[in-house]
Amino acid sequence: MDLPGPHTSVVEYASAAPHAGFPSRVCLITISNSLFAIDLQSIREVFPVDSVTPVPGMPTVLTGVTNLPGVVGPLVDVRPLLGLQYSGAPLKYAVVIHHGGNQVGVLVDQIPEIRTVQSDQFLPAPQTGQEKARPFVSTILRIEDRLGELLQVPTLLAHMDTTGAARRYK
Repeated sequence: MDLPGPHTSVVEYASAAPHAGFPSRVCLITISNSLFAIDLQSIREVFPVDSVTPVPGMPTVLTGVTNLPGVVGPLVDVRPLLGLQYSGAPLKYAVVIHHGGNQVGVLVDQIPEIRTVQSDQFLPAPQTGQEKARPFVSTILRIEDRLGELLQVPTLLAHMDTTGAARRYK
């Protein structure tokens, strides 16, 4: 997805109501060649990452901070939390997720699209093996011939808050 301008707000895309507890609009992202989806209502904005300022002594998941419009915000690399391998290339984009008073920029490889999804595209998440180790994934999402995982923003941010990586905004 080409991002117009330095920062793109996605709030206007999130007007549709969810079906049966699942979002009807999602932002697809890729991290280490794995497909994930985030409920569009949990996204504040997306932007290309130009610079990251490291912060000494912070949790390893916290890559650093960057300038979000009007405020300095944390950037996190969720690959270790999701059990993903480092691809070697730096992550190029940030998706700013929020819930309650917390928000954080999640570093991603790509943002292929924003998509409307139907309730029959959601499948139960596996409860065994490596997939069980991903408490931030609530369900599997079928997108054409691929499967993606729906990230639970409240759970992810609660974990970030306990590690000190999420930032509270009043």
